[in-house]
Amino acid sequence: MTAPPEVGDPLTQAADDADAIVASVREPERFAILYDRYFEEIYRYLAVRVGPEAADDMAAETFLTAFRKRHTFDPERGAVRPWVYGIATNLVALHRRGLSRMLAAFRRAPLADEVEAGLEDWVTTRVDAAGARGPLAAALAGLSRGDRDVLLLVALAGLTYEEVAESLRIPYGTVASRLSRARRKVRAVLGDVNPMNGDSDG
Repeated sequence: MTAPPEVGDPLTQAADDADAIVASVREPERFAILYDRYFEEIYRYLAVRVGPEAADDMAAETFLTAFRKRHTFDPERGAVRPWVYGIATNLVALHRRGLSRMLAAFRRAPLADEVEAGLEDWVTTRVDAAGARGPLAAALAGLSRGDRDVLLLVALAGLTYEEVAESLRIPYGTVASRLSRARRKVRAVLGDVNPMNGDSDG
């Protein structure tokens, strides 16, 4: 019988997570361990990115997707936690593409200006509700998707470079270069305020 993971021991917890997801292929109820362990932090990450209302559904969808794909998880390629963050980040991208398609459809429709203005207000409200107000929202919006995902996985989710690489299936060096570029661009917009902690570099 496997002993429970020690609190604060990431290696032990990662091994326990891997055991749970592998076992859940034959014993689906074992997946509940991962849901209980990570749902709240995934929800918080999504709430900042898409707003609390959308985050409810997206967090649930993240774990539903993870459950459906659990047989594809490979412990040799990384840990469960960054794998789940990768799923959540992909759902954010799908969500944003959906909003873009909706906006494009509204532009083609009659009374497009009025409808478009309403949708843009709604998107702005969601960003404000998520805590990314004013210049920071503009700075984040100005980043490429890849740079933004890396920055927010580090800043919001607290993932290490290695975990971000696992989440997004990109090389470690790409994480470092994207994060450096994202920090530089956001600092330029915010007047040299570090986007990782809000402190001035000067």
